[in-house]
Amino acid sequence: MGSHMLEVDPEIAVTKPKIEVHHLGIGDREPPARMVFNTLEGDGLVAAVVDMGNRFRCVVNEINVIPPEAPLPKLPVARMLWKPYPNLSTSAEAWILAGGGHHTAFSNIVTSEMLRDWCEMVRIECAVIDKNTNIAQFRNELRWSAAYFNAKR
Repeated sequence: MGSHMLEVDPEIAVTKPKIEVHHLGIGDREPPARMVFNTLEGDGLVAAVVDMGNRFRCVVNEINVIPPEAPLPKLPVARMLWKPYPNLSTSAEAWILAGGGHHTAFSNIVTSEMLRDWCEMVRIECAVIDKNTNIAQFRNELRWSAAYFNAKR
């Protein structure tokens, strides 16, 4: 499940977003106005750039956005439900191994190949979790990448 309160591009909405004001529940602030909508379905990705101390790594997980099984009235924000590739267990383990953060960017336009190219251009590491991810192989790729980036220093 992905959701966020404020800075979400309404272009990914299934229908025209509604603007709603709801109690925030944290801090001592006035209730904010929020865009409320579900996102388009289909293939996409989530990505996070993380600081590894001596380099940056872009962690990418290919996903399939699916419709929610029921209305989500208690989640009055921009939201989506997705199934990560290759499956939840492998995806979660790989994401944690790669150091992926909880602040991600979502796209249903940008591809993993585009992000790999971008990482190459800006000289940062790229770890992609996709339909073919195997944890043993993924661990090795992270080790090889760490050796490569540490040798370049």
